[in-house]
Amino acid sequence: MALKSRTLQIRSLAPVLAALAVLVPGVIAPLGAAPLQREARVDPAAATTPGAAPEKGEAKVPAKPKKPHFQNGIVALVNDTPITSYELQQRMALVMTTSNIPRTPEMEKKVRDQVLEQLETEVLQRAEANKNDITVSAVEVDKYMQEIISENHMSLDQLKEILARGNVQLATFRAQLAAQIQWQKAVNEHFQGRVTISPEAVDAEMARIKEGDNKAHFAVSEIFLAVENPDQDEKVRKDAEGLVTQLKSGGQFTSIARQFSQSPSAAQGGDIGVVFDGQLAPELNKVLATMKTGDMSEPVRSTGGYYILVLRQRFEPEGTKIEDKKPTEAGLPATLPLGRVLLRLPPKAPQDYVTKVLEIGKTIQNAITSCDMAEKTIPKSVPGSLYFALGNVRMADLNEKTREVLGKTESGGVADPFLSDAGIEIFVRCDKREIKQVAWQKPTREQIEQQLFNEQISALARRYNRDLRRNANIETR
Repeated sequence: MALKSRTLQIRSLAPVLAALAVLVPGVIAPLGAAPLQREARVDPAAATTPGAAPEKGEAKVPAKPKKPHFQNGIVALVNDTPITSYELQQRMALVMTTSNIPRTPEMEKKVRDQVLEQLETEVLQRAEANKNDITVSAVEVDKYMQEIISENHMSLDQLKEILARGNVQLATFRAQLAAQIQWQKAVNEHFQGRVTISPEAVDAEMARIKEGDNKAHFAVSEIFLAVENPDQDEKVRKDAEGLVTQLKSGGQFTSIARQFSQSPSAAQGGDIGVVFDGQLAPELNKVLATMKTGDMSEPVRSTGGYYILVLRQRFEPEGTKIEDKKPTEAGLPATLPLGRVLLRLPPKAPQDYVTKVLEIGKTIQNAITSCDMAEKTIPKSVPGSLYFALGNVRMADLNEKTREVLGKTESGGVADPFLSDAGIEIFVRCDKREIKQVAWQKPTREQIEQQLFNEQISALARRYNRDLRRNANIETR
């Protein structure tokens, strides 16, 4: 079968920015005490939210003097092309901001080497693309950035404010987008017409998938760090353990996978699709079989290097009958452990302002994964918001609206935000989340063909990239 019009698709920071819309205060700056007037900021000052406005006459804290932008000590030379300390610091700030990694000295130390290696790779990729007269225009970067902004229902000002709060220049973000676009174009041009998916290959894959019909399937994401030679094993293991630490500290798995994983799946945020029980290497399958939906593994040594696995969803064998129970208010227990998030509103807030805060409340609802997460994250990340650990609450003691929204939730779920006299309220169920059973459904022939294409082109791109590094002269200082 001739290859249809397909190209290797770049993946961006867009999903990460969606989470940042909640976790970074800048996006909710309109929640200030003066909803009709929004102050433009450049410095990463604290955002104002309802109830967080300074008292009258309160002295403003003077902003710290900015460090010069040209801290240009050289940290690495890649074929005589320098990487400056300023470039490294800016990219570290971008990675930590978009991945929600705490900005502590310990975390910065763990991230530094990984980010520097990424910058070195980008220098090599850029040189290779330039050698083949492959360029990226400002218009292309603008278009790509606008797609990210639109997908996340943000404005350019909000994106700038998110970056400013991480002390990241917009030019740094644009530079990374340009590098992604240029490398995609280089890979597509280099391998154009060299990847074909035959009908026989699709048939063989469909037959392999059919073998697993009566087995459990797993939707899995991975971060893979290669061990190029035995001498590197200990270093790579520590790098993998460092990534696990970052993830446990609140890092976004998809973003960290895109930044640091050395598997072709990095382009999809680590998503390797769905595998059936016994399909992966025995050491990986053994770990996966013990995991529950949402679990993350410790680093696992397997063929080629170390893997960090996340089980996104377990699927029961095809044909398994799953009872679909929809939550109802009548099905609520007599008491529930609850948490409550409150976004306060200014007096007599206009309707369009209330609507905007309700939309923000919906974003917060989608970001909350547990009461513990809400308690630790929301008040710190959303100035002016409040979190109340209510403990066990009798349903009979709640008002009708609260019972109504809780009646639509499942165990461990988060209720829809609603307007009350106090402000915008979001109730979180703190009971143990039940893992829903899902039956496996086979992919279509077209989906299988696309998957095989992605695997081949990504593997070729990885080899292309590896050859560039092997032939390079890289001096780290």
